Amino acid sequence: MRINRHTLSNGLRLVHHEDPGTQMVALNIVYDVGARDEDPGHTGFAHLFEHLMFGGSIHIPDYDTPLQLSGGENNAWTNNDITNYYLTIPRQNVETAFWLESDRMLELAFSPQNLEVQRGVVMEEFKQRCLNQPYGDVGHLLRPLAYKVHPYSWPTIGKTLDHIANATLDEVKRFFFRYYAPNNAILAVTGNISWPETVRLTEKWFGPIPRREVPCRNLPQEPRQNEERRLTVERRVPLDALFMAYRMCGRQEADYYAYDILSDILSNGRSSRLNRKLVQERKLFSSIDAYISGSRDAGLFHICGKPAAGVSIETAEAAVRSELEQLKHTPVDARELEKVKNKFESTQIFGNINYLNVATNLAWFELTGEAEDIDLEVPKYRAVSREQLQAVAAEGFADSQLSVLHYKVER
Repeated sequence: MRINRHTLSNGLRLVHHEDPGTQMVALNIVYDVGARDEDPGHTGFAHLFEHLMFGGSIHIPDYDTPLQLSGGENNAWTNNDITNYYLTIPRQNVETAFWLESDRMLELAFSPQNLEVQRGVVMEEFKQRCLNQPYGDVGHLLRPLAYKVHPYSWPTIGKTLDHIANATLDEVKRFFFRYYAPNNAILAVTGNISWPETVRLTEKWFGPIPRREVPCRNLPQEPRQNEERRLTVERRVPLDALFMAYRMCGRQEADYYAYDILSDILSNGRSSRLNRKLVQERKLFSSIDAYISGSRDAGLFHICGKPAAGVSIETAEAAVRSELEQLKHTPVDARELEKVKNKFESTQIFGNINYLNVATNLAWFELTGEAEDIDLEVPKYRAVSREQLQAVAAEGFADSQLSVLHYKVER
């Protein structure tokens, strides 16, 4: 993939890939700030800003209307590591996109009224997702079980409603000017736009934004887990549920790709091991899944499922452990491994046909290394061997690395 790059004098990094096969352009901005950068007593701010950034900026009171009138669409998402904003727009109206994104990087339309509106939206989302939905508080239970000092111990939405309810306008402003800076962001532009035009528009609209004092990240390092941790809760839910989380490496470590493949071997598709053996054959689970958190720092390998009617949660957990033991002691079949690798490669190839996916991926890889790393993902997965998978399973699926949540129906 041909990738162009340019760094503005204010520190904003620009990456670009031209795709003449579409009449659209995508802009994706990654800000290097997530829930892990929050104060433990003031959580949920990164997610709050995901909403505040759509509430108007210093010169543009309404973000959505100009974009929609130009034929564009937009959205955003936040996790523990980053905040990501993206939009798509017809190529002939692309300058509108640069104008909109640059103005809200410059400064938001901070006001008590705007804060109250977005605070209400976020608090309602917290209630719907975490308080009024079955199993909605799993993240608030499992994360602090697995993490004792690292800020991954709270979900992106925040620890409690009080942290957002009590956020002041001054605190919100400080958070913005600390992190939403050109020198803390990466702009990826893809689609039907030339490299010279991209540089011209980026310099015109983003160039005047002053760089800011972004604090050095100095997060507490989570000590090695040396014991199995367990928690049982009872809630008004329809079914018992099992949640298991093993400590694993971070996103940029070599074994990350092995963990990802192991999660696919266990639960990607009907023929995956957990689905085939525990759902279809033994009928111990009505549903089960395995996935990795994908965190930049040391993450979690999740296994979650709902036992079938009449099956105790203890029996269900024992069956999962038995499947993990097989991965420790028996090498994965070569054909099984090849099938998982082929599926990943096809997903990558088809995913990168879409100009918006390319923009999102380029911004991410530029943040974590170099944008060109987008072309190295498939070879890295291809390089994982059966021996590496067995070694990673033996170390990663040790009882001392496990946190277990039994989520039971209230009796």
